[in-house]
Amino acid sequence: MPADPFGLLRDLAEMPERGFRNLIGQPRIRLAVTGLTRAGKTVFLTALVANLLAAGRGRRTLPLLEQSAGGRLRGVRLVPSASEALPRFDVEAHLAALAADPPAWPGRTEDLSTLQLTLELERGSSLGSMVGGLIGHRTVTLELLDYPGEWLLDLPMLDQAYAAWSAEALRRLRRAEASEAARAFLAWAEALPAGAAADETLARRGHALYRDALRDCRDRLGFRFLQPGRVLNPGPRGETPLLWFFPLPHPRGGGLAALLAERHAAYVAAQRAEFFEPFFRRFDRQAVLVDVLGALHAGQAAFEDTAEALAAIAGALRYGGGWLDWLTGAGIARIAFAATKADHVPARQRDALAALLGHLVAGPQGRAGEAGVPTSVHALASLRCTEDDVAVLDGRPVAAVRGLLLANGRSAKVYPGEIPLRPPEPGFWEHGFFEMPEFQPPRLDAAGGSGVPHLGLDALLAALIGDLL
Repeated sequence: MPADPFGLLRDLAEMPERGFRNLIGQPRIRLAVTGLTRAGKTVFLTALVANLLAAGRGRRTLPLLEQSAGGRLRGVRLVPSASEALPRFDVEAHLAALAADPPAWPGRTEDLSTLQLTLELERGSSLGSMVGGLIGHRTVTLELLDYPGEWLLDLPMLDQAYAAWSAEALRRLRRAEASEAARAFLAWAEALPAGAAADETLARRGHALYRDALRDCRDRLGFRFLQPGRVLNPGPRGETPLLWFFPLPHPRGGGLAALLAERHAAYVAAQRAEFFEPFFRRFDRQAVLVDVLGALHAGQAAFEDTAEALAAIAGALRYGGGWLDWLTGAGIARIAFAATKADHVPARQRDALAALLGHLVAGPQGRAGEAGVPTSVHALASLRCTEDDVAVLDGRPVAAVRGLLLANGRSAKVYPGEIPLRPPEPGFWEHGFFEMPEFQPPRLDAAGGSGVPHLGLDALLAALIGDLL
C-alpha cells in the first residue's frame, strides 16, 4: 500500500475516468521518460514529439508505430498549456537549437517537465471505437513526463534503512579507485570515531566531501549508480538541509550516526511523498535511456557500476506491479530500456548493442520481465548523425560510421570496436575500447515539419504504446 494515503485516494478517484475513456476508445497514455547520465533524454523527447507531429501530417517518420496502429494515424497536435503546476517541455526551443548554424545539442534535464499531445486515429470496428464514433473522433491523449535520471536512482532507496544504504553506497564508491575525491571522502569517513558526536559542522563537512566524490565519479569516471540523486541534481529549490547526510562505515548508534540516519529517513520520505507517489505512480508506461557505449568506453569500473544501476532500477520498477496497482489501474504497465547513440556503431553491431543491454537489465539472476510487467530492450538513435561506412584497420576493411565531429565540424570515419553480446570477460578490458568522439547533430528545420532522422524510435514507441493505438 502507498506510504502516502492520498496517493491511493488519487488512484481511486481516477478509476472512473480511466475506465470510461478506455470504454469509448479514447484512452490517456501516460509515458514517463528518464535516462541515466548523458543518455540523451532531451533529444529523445524532442525527436519523439517532432516525429509524431510530422506523422500526423502524413510523413512516414514512424512506420512501425503506424503499423501497430493499423495505419490509422490521421493527425497529431500539441495540447495547449492550461493550469499545470509543472513546467512545459520546451520542444520549440530544443528544435531551434538543432536548427541553429552550427546546430547544437539541447541541454540536460534539471527538473520535471510535461507535455501533452492528442493523436487522432481512424476508427476501427471495436466496440470502443463504435461508441467513440457516436461522440466524435477517436482520440488518444499522450501525456509525457520528463524527469532527471538521477531521481530514478533513488527508487531502490525506498526500501533501504540507513545502515544497509551506507554499506551499499560505500561499496560502490570504493570501486572508484581513480577518483581522488572519492578517496578523500573514504579516508575522512573511515577516520571518524564510531561514536562521533551529532555535530552540524561535521555533518556539513562530510556531505560536502561526499557530494564532491559523487560529482567526480559522474563527470570524470562515467559512474551512474550514485545516490542520493538530488545531491547531484537537487532541482529548482537547490540544496536544502534534507540533503546533508552521507554514508558511514559505522552507521549504528547515537550521535552523528543517529543524525544522519534521521536525515536519510526524512529524505526517503520526502522523495516518496513529493515525487514517487504524486508523479511516478500516475504514469503507466516508462522509458529508460542508457548510454551503454559510453559505459563501455569509460572502462571496467564504470561499466560494472552502470550494470548494477540498471539491474537495481529494473528490479525497483517491478515493485509497482502488486494487487493495489491492479485494483486501481495505477502503476507501470510497460517498460522499455533503450541503448542510445546506436548510430555510433555500424548496422551489423546494433543487435549486439541491444543484446548487451538486455543482459544488463536482466541482471545476474536474469529477471528482466519478472512480476508480469512487459519489458523490452532497444538500440536507439533519437537523432541520427552518422552514416554507415567502411574503414581500414591493420590493412583490412572493417564496418565503421562517418559523421561530422562536434569539436571542429570535420568529417571523420570511426571504427568503434566490437560490441560484446553480453557483459565482457576481464580480457576485454585488457585490450581497451576505441574512444568514441562526439558527433555534430544534423541541422534540422526549426519547424520540425519533416520530422527528425532516427534509428529505432518507431520500434520503441510501438512496444510502449502500440497496444493502445
